[in-house]
Amino acid sequence: MTVYNFGSINADYFYQVPHIPAPGETLAATGLDQGLGGKGANQSVAMVQAGADLVHLGAVGRDGDWLLERLVSLGVADDAIARLPCASGHAIITVAADGENAITIYSGANTAMSEAQLTEWLLPVREGDWLVMQNETAHQRHAARLARSQGARVVYSAAPFEAKAAVEVLPFVNILCMNEQEAKALQQALRISSMASLGLDGMLITYGSKGAVYHDFSADQLFEVSGIPVTPVDTTGAGDTFCGYFIGRLSLGEDPQTALTCANRAAALKVMRPGTADAIPSLQEVMDFGG
Repeated sequence: MTVYNFGSINADYFYQVPHIPAPGETLAATGLDQGLGGKGANQSVAMVQAGADLVHLGAVGRDGDWLLERLVSLGVADDAIARLPCASGHAIITVAADGENAITIYSGANTAMSEAQLTEWLLPVREGDWLVMQNETAHQRHAARLARSQGARVVYSAAPFEAKAAVEVLPFVNILCMNEQEAKALQQALRISSMASLGLDGMLITYGSKGAVYHDFSADQLFEVSGIPVTPVDTTGAGDTFCGYFIGRLSLGEDPQTALTCANRAAALKVMRPGTADAIPSLQEVMDFGG
């Protein structure tokens, strides 16, 4: 089975700072780095590293050649990535000395792709395939509805969180991926007491250094992992790494607990490295990690 990831591709600009700037504060950066990122690209790299058969659907702009080169070097084919005349998406990421971060995103080409192009790319989707999405692209409801009608399982990472966007795609989602804050915000926006009422097959909630849980609503089971004690260097992309590895292993037929354990180790390794997509560990590194 194939995993189709309709996701963003960004140029990430990392600024090392002593602490995250407060409102109105001017702070001198102590370093600057550039790398491949975007929630979509991060999750695609994680799923490929996890062993999934993956097709990335997305777009870069006129300045995106190096982004495509990095994706291909990390194992993500560029056959279904459009080249558009606008600027590529990018993110300005401030990383504090303790590894915490603050991120500002410019969507660029990520939201400029046409619905017709997306429809064409999704034509091969068949029963048993997967569609993965995040909230950094346009036409999300169209993609989810089309893939679901063709028999695919739909996974949605509701980040960056926007209640309206989440509500639009929820009727077509099988598995929802969120962090603790996003889950609380969605529950408040929908005014529901239990996520089980959403009609999902499952829901992954990550809790940062505290671990993660997967609610398998279809089987009425709960799977949990505790956080692995590590010294963080950069937490950017940790959630994408976790979700990508988890879905990647599920797509290969792995049971939720084993997939959760694998994803937990991958995310722990990621936060010990600077960068985003370039810093996502290989499956061999994850298997060798004794955390």
